[in-house]
Amino acid sequence: MTTTPISLREVRDSDLPFFWRHGSDTEAQQVAAFTRDYHNDRELFDQHWAKIRANPDILPRTVVADGEDVGNAAVFGPPDEREVTYWIDRAHWGRGIATAALTALIDLHPARPLYAHAAADNTGSIRVLRKCGFVVTGHDRGFALSRDAEIDEVALILRAA
Repeated sequence: MTTTPISLREVRDSDLPFFWRHGSDTEAQQVAAFTRDYHNDRELFDQHWAKIRANPDILPRTVVADGEDVGNAAVFGPPDEREVTYWIDRAHWGRGIATAALTALIDLHPARPLYAHAAADNTGSIRVLRKCGFVVTGHDRGFALSRDAEIDEVALILRAA
C-alpha cells in the first residue's frame, strides 16, 4: 500500500485537461483495453465529461495524490447494476493509488452490490479490485477498441459485508 496521502474530491473544470492526458495515453489504453471513441477525440471527451457531471446518478471523483490530479474514479449505472470505474495516470501506477482511490470511492457509495469489469490480462486492475473486496464472478469476451480485437474479460462483484 502507498504512503502517499490520497483524497477524492468533486470534479472541477480544471481537472479535465489532466483526465484527457491520462486517458489519451496509448500505452495506458492498451492495458485498459476497453476504451471508447472519446479517449482519442477531445471534443467527444469534453461532451462525455459534461454528461457525466450533469448526471446526478453518477458519482465522479478526482483522485488527488501529493496535491496533484492523478486520475478519476466513478460509480455509475442503474441502481441494481451500479458499476465502478477508475483511471490512474500511468506515471503513478504501482504505488497503491488505485487501491486507495477505489477504497475511498466504495466508502462514499455504501450501496451494494457493486460491479466491475476488466480485461482478463489486466492483472494490475484485477489485483486492485480484489484488494478492495471484489470477487470474480465470470468471464466473457468483448471488443476492445484500443486493441481493435475481441479479448477475454473478467466480471467482478462487491457484495455487502
